[in-house]
Amino acid sequence: MEWRVRTDSKRRRRSLAAISVVLGGVLVLSACSDGGDKGGDPKSNGEASKSQADVDAAAAKDTSKAKITIAPKDGATNVGLNDAANVTVTDGTLTQVELKTSEGTAVAGDIAADGKSWKPKGALKRSTKYALSATAKDADGKEAHENASFTTVSPENSFVASFVPEEGQTVGVGMPVSITFNKAIKDKKAVQAGISVSSSSGQEVVGHWFSAQRLDFRPEQYWQAGSTVTLKLALEGVQGAPGVQGVQSKTVTFKIGRSQVSTVDAKTKKMTVTRDGAVIKTIPISAGAPANPTYNGQMVISEKFKETRMNGATVGFTDADGKGEYDIKDVPHAMRLSNSGTFLHGNYWGADSIFGTANTSHGCVGLNDVKGAGDPNQPAAWFYDNSLIGDVVTVVNSPDKTIKPDNGLNGWNMNWADWKAGSAA
Repeated sequence: MEWRVRTDSKRRRRSLAAISVVLGGVLVLSACSDGGDKGGDPKSNGEASKSQADVDAAAAKDTSKAKITIAPKDGATNVGLNDAANVTVTDGTLTQVELKTSEGTAVAGDIAADGKSWKPKGALKRSTKYALSATAKDADGKEAHENASFTTVSPENSFVASFVPEEGQTVGVGMPVSITFNKAIKDKKAVQAGISVSSSSGQEVVGHWFSAQRLDFRPEQYWQAGSTVTLKLALEGVQGAPGVQGVQSKTVTFKIGRSQVSTVDAKTKKMTVTRDGAVIKTIPISAGAPANPTYNGQMVISEKFKETRMNGATVGFTDADGKGEYDIKDVPHAMRLSNSGTFLHGNYWGADSIFGTANTSHGCVGLNDVKGAGDPNQPAAWFYDNSLIGDVVTVVNSPDKTIKPDNGLNGWNMNWADWKAGSAA
């Protein structure tokens, strides 16, 4: 019995040893990067490492030579909306680029004719996460891939500029480039450095800050008739205030038409229309009554309405009950001269006899007209049809003060030295 017991014990020890060897083999085979000395065949491990290195080297040799670069970098935030997203490739050509929002909406874009770059067709949306994937091939047809995701700037972290005139518009010689920002600008120098206005006439053009949200540009004298003016906004990424950056990159051109400057003499109650240096018409007018005289000064037509409503309550002319002293719902041929309510417009409710003889308005300049604005032979209709946004109307000999330069597009009432002093450039 003892012999059998010892023999069984010996057999169990041998079995356990065999199992241990098998398990040890499993452990060795399962370890990817065991750097310790835990048994096994060192020669065998070296050969395995050499074999993997050869595989990696072979794979590297087989990869595409095309190198794709995506801007912005993966994970970027506060990305601009216009020119911030783009893809370029060297040693290859792009074959496919996809830009999608996190909701899966695709953004249209164009691969350049040479296949070396891609960009979106339009501006991106604010506060939106985008995923961009790109594929390119090298000369051997081997593909390369690159991916990135980014988030665009939020409304709270960005500012935009609205401006007049509009692209392609033809305007009068007095039309300034007037830019309004939707947020207060703290770093005016940086923002103005990102804006340029030039004229084909070669006139010097200077910007003037009327406030933290308004910047106008003009030359010393009126624009030269027939010239072309170019506005360039390069505000993408410009810091307008701490934590607030620009998101626009835009070029706008507009034309200057013929030169027309009209002079309203509140004393003689006549308007003289001068075009390209020659008087083409004299029109009887009725300016502001003695209690509400018309502003003096150079005023630029900023808006035109064939018919519009004029309510005195909107500009402070109210009666004892708080109602407007007047409320005319169909004022014909109205042209705005100031932000405070000064218009040059048709007047059908006044007697024909007042034009050229009496000043009767609340500060506007009235021309004879008919109800409905339907008679092209009326003086107001003629002037409306022959005027452009940007034409100048200068009022003289009124008992009122000169209009302020920032009341409308009327910066011409500031001398050139003061105008230049308001530049941050």
